Amino acid sequence: MVLEAFAPIDSRWRERLTKLDIAVDEVPKIHALDPDSVNWPAEVVADGPVPLSRLIPAGIDRHGSTTRARVVLFRRPLEQRAKDPDDLTDLVHDVLVQQVSTYLGVEPEVIDPDLPGDED
Repeated sequence: MVLEAFAPIDSRWRERLTKLDIAVDEVPKIHALDPDSVNWPAEVVADGPVPLSRLIPAGIDRHGSTTRARVVLFRRPLEQRAKDPDDLTDLVHDVLVQQVSTYLGVEPEVIDPDLPGDED
């Protein structure tokens, strides 16, 4: 399903995404915060206090090896927010759009001009 949701983004942006990996974890390793004090950084897409995904930048790990940038989607929080399988695919796509826009440093509408709610 993640590959299906990512396909339209990848087909349009493939040349700029060659150093980006996509991964899925069951749940975030980031602890949820009080909804009134949530101030997530740009690399976290969240629904209030619950992270749905995180962009991990490329860097050097503790062993001195180079790591690639990656988007990690959190399966359970995404599934809990979706009403049905189609809604889940749309939600995953929207989260991927947000993360790819952060990775590339552009607005989400540049990644997917058909985002809901972007009409004049």
